[in-house]
Amino acid sequence: MNKSLLFSAAAATAVLWSASVSAQFVEHDAVKCAPVPKAEMRPQMELQRKLTGEGWKVRQIKDFNGCYEVYGFDEKGQRTEAFFDPKTFEKVGQVKQPS
Repeated sequence: MNKSLLFSAAAATAVLWSASVSAQFVEHDAVKCAPVPKAEMRPQMELQRKLTGEGWKVRQIKDFNGCYEVYGFDEKGQRTEAFFDPKTFEKVGQVKQPS
């Protein structure tokens, strides 16, 4: 494989990776989850147990725009504010924390 093709492939990979990483960060007020009936919302404590099992240190969970908003430290030990769908626990966004 010639060097210019290898370089182009590496550059394209880096661009795609950085785009996917930055896409997870959102503005706090821009986060909104689809409405879920209260009867279908899973308990916040269940989300806390799930995240703790994945290595998170959860400080607080509260409702925000139909999502569960989680404050704490992720599995990498990074301070985080993340938003999860209350029915599926799918992560729908994360606010970038200052370094």
